[in-house]
Amino acid sequence: MSGAVETSVGRRLGALGRAELALLGRNRGAVVTALLVPLALPFTVRGAYTRLDLKAHGVSAGIAMLTAAIGFSFLFAVYTALVGAFVARREELVLKRLRTGELSDTEILTGTALPAVGLGLAQVLVLSVGCALLLHTGPPKAPWLILPGLLSGFVVSAALAAVTASFTRTTESAQVTALPLLLLSMLGSGIAVPAAALPDRIASLCALLPLSPAIRLVEAGWTGRLSGPGTLAALATALAWTVVAVFAVRRWFRWEPRR
Repeated sequence: MSGAVETSVGRRLGALGRAELALLGRNRGAVVTALLVPLALPFTVRGAYTRLDLKAHGVSAGIAMLTAAIGFSFLFAVYTALVGAFVARREELVLKRLRTGELSDTEILTGTALPAVGLGLAQVLVLSVGCALLLHTGPPKAPWLILPGLLSGFVVSAALAAVTASFTRTTESAQVTALPLLLLSMLGSGIAVPAAALPDRIASLCALLPLSPAIRLVEAGWTGRLSGPGTLAALATALAWTVVAVFAVRRWFRWEPRR
């Protein structure tokens, strides 16, 4: 019985994911932002990375750029793309109609997020291979840290996109409402500015931002330079933000259009 239920859920999620992928493909602006920005932005900060004394912290410029690129995938391929997607589906009454069928609320939100998360995962694979070949990052020294980093990064990004969409009236205003978290994460979570380059006190505060533990785990997966207590702290913070983000979605997500 449980196997049949899991198959049915998987089939429904797959159908919804394919439909959402088709809708995403029609939005050229969202596709360009989600595809090109995470790939291009890290190279715009390459000069700044090479001038920083990152090697003193066990981080090469190549690893810093790879970490930044993965962070940009969290922000652009998943977060900003899904804010617009959730708002558009809500205002077009798509989400309301889906709730009248067999899909549960969790399945609706998960199915809507699947294409963006899949795109983000594909970018991570391409970036990892590309940086290994072009920037000589080498293989990860602690690959077991990368998986929880990616998992928490994608889940928190998708959940926070749903929360942000709850307070967004139109698809046009989605770029504005997404901007605060976007800028805060870029500057404080070790994406545009490596965490190793921040003063210790500021770095300690920024480590508590939603995407900071995910970025820290991903970077440590390549460098292998994260102590046991540091790993536990990053995992605990990532888990805490995952729980908070999921709770916020269940508490505040709006299914009805904001008129």
